[in-house]
Amino acid sequence: MLLADDEQLALDELNFLLKEHPEIEVAGTASNGLEALKLIGELEPDLVFLDVQMHGLDGISVIRRVRSEAEHQPYFVLATAYDQYAVDAFELEAMDYLLKPVEKERLAQTIARAQAWLAGRAQLSPEEQPESRGPALRSKIMVRTQGRNFVVDANDMIYATIDDGLITIVTSQLEGASNYRTIEELQSNLDPSIFWRVHRSYLVNINRIREVIPWFKSSFQLRMDDRKQTEVPVSRVQTKRLRTLLKL
Repeated sequence: MLLADDEQLALDELNFLLKEHPEIEVAGTASNGLEALKLIGELEPDLVFLDVQMHGLDGISVIRRVRSEAEHQPYFVLATAYDQYAVDAFELEAMDYLLKPVEKERLAQTIARAQAWLAGRAQLSPEEQPESRGPALRSKIMVRTQGRNFVVDANDMIYATIDDGLITIVTSQLEGASNYRTIEELQSNLDPSIFWRVHRSYLVNINRIREVIPWFKSSFQLRMDDRKQTEVPVSRVQTKRLRTLLKL
């Protein structure tokens, strides 16, 4: 792991919190963006915590440079006291976004996600590695509602639907627009074992299906676990998979 922050107190605090995670080895620290970029190239860390606002090169620019120039692609986590950088972070495929002061429980969640992602990458062949096959799966998604951008856990998404070119995401706590342009684009960034395209207009979280409802001509609808208990149609093509998945 590499830590980068131009505030020594912030580095010390993060180092202190990481002592509760002996499975994580801090290979180096950087006090500015340029130094972080140099150490990423030299150390090739699997996990990088970056402050957003740093001297020389900010955290967003560091990720942009690594994404466009480097073969080794680490798991990036942005840590900052400001939430307005969330949009930039997700556009650059930062895997997580921590707000300072960092809480122990939130840090533990981030490390668990990073370890799961790294374990999954280790099982892939060289040709299947993220560097070759495109963006890694997201653990966070952004939902835009009431003029604000909310960052939520991907697994909190109950379903997404598209209507007239606009994707709406429904979670346990809120409903709003996605910055993805198509359902296919959203789906490609999420865990395929959890998120299922049951219909051309719907992508559902299979862990948030409340009820399977028999419908016309041997078809089905899914009642989802949102506050409205939305009923989502299952296409004829996906009915066979539904029967297999739920032993119908």
